[in-house]
Amino acid sequence: MKKVVTVTLGSSKQDFEFKTQFLGQSFSVRRMGADQDTGKAWELMRRQQATADAIGLGEIPDHYQVGLRTVINKETQRLLNVVTRVPVTTGATLRRLLQVRAVRYVQKELGHYFNNNLVLFLSGMRNYDMAVAMSDYTKNLSFADALFQTGAPTMLGSLDQLELYAKGSKYMLQGKSGQILEAAMAGFKNRMVADVVAKSHVIVGTFAELKAVSNATNLEGKTIITSAVDDERLAFFTKCKVNLVIDVSPKLFPEVVGINTIEAMILAKLEKPQEEVSDDDFDEILNELDIKPRLLHPTGKFRNIRRFAFVIHPLSQNYIRNAFPIPKSTPKFVMDKVETFAAHMPPMVYCKMCNIISPNGAEAEGWLISVGGTPKEMLSRSPEFTYRRLLQASKMAEKMGAQIMGLGAFTKVVGDAGVTVARRSTLPITTGNSYSASGALWAAADAMRRMGLLKVNTHNKKVAAKTMVIGASGSIGSVSARLLAMSFDEVYLAGRTLSKLDELKASILKETPDAKVFTTIDYNDLLADMDMIVTSTSGAGKEILDIMRVKPGCVITDVARPLDLPASDVAKRPDVLVIESGEIDLPTKVKGLKSIGLPPNVVYACLAETIVLALEGRFEVFTVGRDTEWEKVKEIYKLGLKHGMKLAAISGVNGVFSDEAIAKVVTLAKKARLTWKDGGAAKAVKPVAEKAAGTKTPAKAPAKAATKAPVKPAVKKVDATPAKKTTATKTAAKPVAKKAPAKKAVAAPVAAKKAVAKKAAPRKAVATA
Repeated sequence: MKKVVTVTLGSSKQDFEFKTQFLGQSFSVRRMGADQDTGKAWELMRRQQATADAIGLGEIPDHYQVGLRTVINKETQRLLNVVTRVPVTTGATLRRLLQVRAVRYVQKELGHYFNNNLVLFLSGMRNYDMAVAMSDYTKNLSFADALFQTGAPTMLGSLDQLELYAKGSKYMLQGKSGQILEAAMAGFKNRMVADVVAKSHVIVGTFAELKAVSNATNLEGKTIITSAVDDERLAFFTKCKVNLVIDVSPKLFPEVVGINTIEAMILAKLEKPQEEVSDDDFDEILNELDIKPRLLHPTGKFRNIRRFAFVIHPLSQNYIRNAFPIPKSTPKFVMDKVETFAAHMPPMVYCKMCNIISPNGAEAEGWLISVGGTPKEMLSRSPEFTYRRLLQASKMAEKMGAQIMGLGAFTKVVGDAGVTVARRSTLPITTGNSYSASGALWAAADAMRRMGLLKVNTHNKKVAAKTMVIGASGSIGSVSARLLAMSFDEVYLAGRTLSKLDELKASILKETPDAKVFTTIDYNDLLADMDMIVTSTSGAGKEILDIMRVKPGCVITDVARPLDLPASDVAKRPDVLVIESGEIDLPTKVKGLKSIGLPPNVVYACLAETIVLALEGRFEVFTVGRDTEWEKVKEIYKLGLKHGMKLAAISGVNGVFSDEAIAKVVTLAKKARLTWKDGGAAKAVKPVAEKAAGTKTPAKAPAKAATKAPVKPAVKKVDATPAKKTTATKTAAKPVAKKAPAKKAVAAPVAAKKAVAKKAAPRKAVATA
């Protein structure tokens, strides 16, 4: 039987002795506390080497290596030197390996857990290897070494600073003067570090260090990385409401033993001194034992909190006036100056959102960061102007601990729609366009259901309606078209390039073979026959459609940013429902969210995408650029449902539509349909729609040219094609009759003149079609 003794500077009241099997060998393990008396520890180690096979030294500063420099603790070395007959160790080698393994294990097991966390090392030099491992996942590392050892009221903020400090401390902190400096102002130092603890997400240290810097609240919700957590220590962490304790030392025996004890047992088994056992030897043993860190939840409920940031900005001067105490009577030329000044302001935190909890237990919190530029200011400058402010916001979010950042409103439209920002930012970026497309169509489907003007076919479960996507070849437009093809009878793809529309049509028919899909580059004549229209262009203020030609009761979903339909156009048609977006209701009552122009607990779909990705732990570039991927739209919709997101509201130019507002649109639409005529002309939509169904649609003949058409050819044409009585026929007849030569009109019989006029009218209808 091998005998291992651990001498520790801890309390002798916690001494124990037990027998166990380890690595196929019988062991007797004994703990002997020296009660913080190094003299007593020295004597215990001197005596126990006579009977022990290996000795461990615990609760004393280790030797450690920082960068290329090895730091030797003189007191530790003095105690180790007393043992000459058997292997002796502080457990430094095994502790270093277990710390790195613990970081890697938790990062994988809990899903990117340390990504961009604010991590505080109470001793960076002692935990240097763990800090190096942690730097693979976050740059937000801080070290309290300089404050504890010199009293300097600052934290080391990087591995480079830690290595530089380690080099200088060799000369600064040697001898008695260094010990006095380290012991001085303990209360001041602990209070300073306690403030940093409160702002950190992860704290690394020994139990004694943690206890010294803790207070009633600063450890609440934190993650602690330490070792040798027994019942007494766990009770302390429970009292402090710590979220997660990562114990790097495994519990292999009934008693909790320190890492120095485990390393001493390995040395006793191998019968080798510590310097003759390599890292590979230790790793092989750890793999054989399948050793993993202990993940302890002191409060009984683990909160896996992920963090996000989202960029917002004022949409107009009114938003700036509402955000700051600017009088409404301020002259416009002054507000123009204020608007320009705001565009140059650095990003600022608007608010912090907390308590976003998914039904599956994931939790998110995040910051809304405001940049000052309005769309007008952004468009008047080069994209680089906006890029710089977004990258400033990204750095701000990174320092606060955000793990992903979303771009809201016009910031996701400028330049290359997030591609450059994603490439330059150290945080993953998403524009939210995938969920915006999904949310807008989700809202449109809900609006049509609430309006009750359409029916669902019983045989194929599709809505008996005609739909159109204007800008169908664009990213969101193509996605919208795919979704509509699954749910509606007919889908018309409208755009500027017929070849692209035909490619999209072929792709849709592969996915939805039973869909009826048509393409057109001349869509205005089709508007009067559409039950739903989706606009998704990059028109940036250009007239996209003539809203006066839209069918009463039509639902128009404007997913373009900037919007395709100005408020002035929307106001002309109170019998048409124009939707700008589908807003999302968060799964729990959010805390800290200031007004963003929506009801409480409701957010825009692009913000919801950022939140969903955070809840899922998907810290990756998800939606950027102008080619929104169909697969990602489906994926984010499913992830949203998984995390409890619901369609909350349907919004238009005047805000959220109430049930009363939708009912009013329906009433006006039903009344208007009784006398509806497309711009005063009868609907000739059917023949136009049939042409749109082909691969090409001829351009509409100019109206003036049609009115000047000669009478004779018109009559011949009509002889071959039966005339169709329409309102257009009647209106077209008058100008043709007026163009007839005066003398011939007088000479001709009245009946003949009437026949010519009557037969000339269909020529007008044919030319228009």
